[in-house]
Formats: sequence, structure tokens, C-alpha cells
Amino acid sequence: MAKTVSFENRDKFVQLGIAISALRRFRGMTQQDLAERIGVSRDTIRNIENPNVIRSFSADTFLKITYALDVKADVLLNASVFPDKILSNKK
Repeated sequence: MAKTVSFENRDKFVQLGIAISALRRFRGMTQQDLAERIGVSRDTIRNIENPNVIRSFSADTFLKITYALDVKADVLLNASVFPDKILSNKK
């Protein structure tokens, strides 16, 4: 079961969800396609990708996503819309 993400990890989960969504689309897959490939519901994928629904998910699900999207885990974890330096530079 997904749990609420701690505040200090919130931005990383948002970026990870956006990266998964972008790569999934680039690979020509729908949320349903990805869900079926990894054995979860479409709602699970929707929640992972939705920046307004910050929920954690298992390492098992994450690794299945990396296999389905044909990307190394570290590459997906380090994918970012904005570098950490920009995110941490709050005014």
C-alpha cells in the first residue's frame, strides 16, 4: 500500500513521476500499457505520474517500471526537470 511521502522527498517523487510519464510517452505507451506490463492497475501508474498525488511506491514497482521502459534505474532516478541546485535555491 502506498504511503504519503515525507516533505524532504516530495520534490524527488514529483520529478520521478514526471520522468516516468515523459519516458513512457516517448516509448509510445499509454498508462494502461505500462500498468499491464508491470502487473499493477492503471490508477497506480496515474498516481505515480501525477505531481498532485505524491505517494511512495515499492522498489519492486520502480524496478519493473525501469525494465518496461528499458532504462537503467540510476538514470531514471537522476532524471530531472530542474537540477537540484535550482530546486534548492529558494527566494
